[in-house]
Amino acid sequence: MSTSGDVPEPEEPGANSPEPGRGFRVPDHWPRTFNEVLPAGGYSGMFTVPAMPTELRISYWVWVIGGLLGLLAGVIGLFGALVLFVVSPPAGILLFLLVFVALALAGAQITLAMKMKEGWEWARFALTIAAGVSLVLAALSTGLTGGGSWPGFLISLAATVLMWLPNSQPWFTAGKSRF
Repeated sequence: MSTSGDVPEPEEPGANSPEPGRGFRVPDHWPRTFNEVLPAGGYSGMFTVPAMPTELRISYWVWVIGGLLGLLAGVIGLFGALVLFVVSPPAGILLFLLVFVALALAGAQITLAMKMKEGWEWARFALTIAAGVSLVLAALSTGLTGGGSWPGFLISLAATVLMWLPNSQPWFTAGKSRF
């Protein structure tokens, strides 16, 4: 447990802590306040990447660029929602709500990528869950529309695999001492 709420105290090794740098670990520390979720130094550090393993650097850029493209698509979608609202108000409102959710998810993806860059295991875990949701959405949209967002899922899958490679593990175990 943390006493100050800002920096987690080192925890004793337990059933959830395999040998450092090896195996899967559920994060020991999860954010308790909204401020713990925000990137250290704000979003201005988005384009500054510390010396980190190449796999994580690639994964970070994939997540950030994907999030930025999601934000751009969301802004364009807002204009589409306004046009649709003129033709059919209920459909326009529905599209606006869906675009709003997409904008929130894109922003969350960027935030999580920045926290992953800082070495927080919970952010890596959350991005992995996001890739799983991407799989479900790709599968559902294939059944409904015949197309699907398989390229988006495959890209997020690649970014997720890079985060979990053995060379990336020490970045997260050392993250507790860095921040």
